[in-house]
Amino acid sequence: MAGRYFDEWQVGDRIEHEIRRTVTETDNLLFTTMTHNPQPLHLDVEAAKASEFGQILVNGTFTFALMIGLSVGDTTLGMLVANLGYDKLVMPKPVFIGDTMRATSEVTELKESKSRPNAGIVTFTHELINQRNEVVCRCLRSALLKKREA
Repeated sequence: MAGRYFDEWQVGDRIEHEIRRTVTETDNLLFTTMTHNPQPLHLDVEAAKASEFGQILVNGTFTFALMIGLSVGDTTLGMLVANLGYDKLVMPKPVFIGDTMRATSEVTELKESKSRPNAGIVTFTHELINQRNEVVCRCLRSALLKKREA
């Protein structure tokens, strides 16, 4: 499914995104080093073993980016003018290497754009859920989307 125009959304629309992704050691290592994050919990097996988690924790910014990425094809692909912001980002559970992620999105607000009559703002609540049905990441995303041409 491609993204939808602003005027095709309704508050309460909910999508369970079909694409799933198992997080690998390579994902975590590359993302952590590409972003210059020296946190030992992401990179150092011995430090991670000594932590309360007992294993490597997946970088939280990767977790967030994966959640958004899994949602794009069904929500904003081809319709996005701009992402306006992310709010209320929480990570209630850790992500570990080997966890399989899936995402959901729900429209929580629709607002006409005051400056662009050909676009509107959709606010999505995105959630990332692991194979144990635990929410590992959640946020609100405000996206400026094109309106269907009249």
